[in-house]
Amino acid sequence: MMKKIISVLFAAVVIALSCSASFGVTAKQIDVSKLKGTEINVYNWGEYISDGAEDTLDVNKEFEKETGIKVNYTTYDSNENMYNKIKGGGANYDIVIPSDYMIERMIDEDLLEKINFDNIPNYKNIMPKYKNLYFDPKNEYSVPYNVGMVGLVYNTKIVEGTPDSWSIMWDEKYKGQVLMFNNSRDAFGIAQFLLGIDINTTNAQDWEKAYEKLKKQKPIVQSYVMDDVFNKMEGGEAAIAAYYAGDCISMAENNPDLAFVYPKEGTNIFVDSICIPKGCQNKEAAELYINFMLREDIALANAEYMCYATPNQAVLDDEEYSLRDNEMLYPDEEHTPPTEYFHNLDSEMLMLMTSLWDNLKIEGNNDRSVYIGLITFAVIVVVYFIYRTIRKKKRESMY
Repeated sequence: MMKKIISVLFAAVVIALSCSASFGVTAKQIDVSKLKGTEINVYNWGEYISDGAEDTLDVNKEFEKETGIKVNYTTYDSNENMYNKIKGGGANYDIVIPSDYMIERMIDEDLLEKINFDNIPNYKNIMPKYKNLYFDPKNEYSVPYNVGMVGLVYNTKIVEGTPDSWSIMWDEKYKGQVLMFNNSRDAFGIAQFLLGIDINTTNAQDWEKAYEKLKKQKPIVQSYVMDDVFNKMEGGEAAIAAYYAGDCISMAENNPDLAFVYPKEGTNIFVDSICIPKGCQNKEAAELYINFMLREDIALANAEYMCYATPNQAVLDDEEYSLRDNEMLYPDEEHTPPTEYFHNLDSEMLMLMTSLWDNLKIEGNNDRSVYIGLITFAVIVVVYFIYRTIRKKKRESMY
């Protein structure tokens, strides 16, 4: 309810600002009038933009209103799914929002365009500590969008006490009530932190150890999840899940029995950034969109809606920003866990991790949907061959 009230107020502020001032996002080099009627294709994480739900500001519609540029918006639930779509060339996107290590990989593979920062004057709002990071050291390909860390969201009605370790996700006491990431990098990262292994290790044996740890966990796991974690945790269907801090705040708003903690072993810190894929159809419109997203009122609406830490100093300085003192998003030094960024893995380690992950998901699978899928496929194959055999015999009988 509080989130809804705050969002309504911000929507009113945005409307007032847009009425009382010029567009305010336009670089001198971009003639917005020439871009009216064009379209951009935006590919973003689910639940990762203020979208008008519960009377919040619809950021994409506001952009369309101010520029006349249509936004075609679709979502993904993991960096890997986004990468496969871009790498496969099956669709043309003008905007994507990958995490740090994936940006590093996409730069290495020449999948991103260099950004013309002359067209993004609002880049001045980004805090210096989020510029020149390891994945884009020359600030050429990316613009920070959100900052976050991974932790544990748990149901206080089910979990005893306050968990302080990743080990709770291996606790037999919660068998069938644990939700684990359904993406390889985050899942392996948790096992590696628990084992005291570098999350960017180049030692194959380290990956094998993490794999064995995840195998031991599998009988305890109810489900491997991404966006479906919201319904499961908010609905009280599980006791504990590993997920991103910002999303955990959103879950807790919808279920007051939920709480969040950073494990003592350490966790992954990430910076998701806005990028332009190689071969973008409308680069100037994409840069206009990026600049719009960095404008204080728009970035503020997004920060309130998504509940992630913002890299935008103008938002953090705004007294109207309700989460500016949130200890989960902005923990002080005493409460900040050991953190580490994911880096892009070399091809050998990436192949090993992918292979181990595939084995984990297939071997001894306790997810009935996998069995059902395999059985369904087998039935289809059998029916197909029976059908072909019958047709062949009918043809032979005709001659």
